[in-house]
Amino acid sequence: MSESQGRAQPGTEGEPEAELEPLAVSTARVVLWGELAWVVALAVILAVPSLHEGERDWWPWVPVAGIALGLIGFSYVRRGRGNAAGAQ
Repeated sequence: MSESQGRAQPGTEGEPEAELEPLAVSTARVVLWGELAWVVALAVILAVPSLHEGERDWWPWVPVAGIALGLIGFSYVRRGRGNAAGAQ
């Protein structure tokens, strides 16, 4: 809201800004939802012939690549080494 509507912005007029805390989310679950989205995209592309014929014959390979990279990412997160050590 703007100050003209009667409310001051946080951090003005001596109010301390609230510190933002990171959300506690399961990284593996986020990766799995991404995998599901790629699988749905692949199913839609294969179900609609105009999306994988002619000039668009390369389109099915995009979700296939997404699925493959997602599986690599999922195995990296589940292993929990390196930068993924803090992932839950």
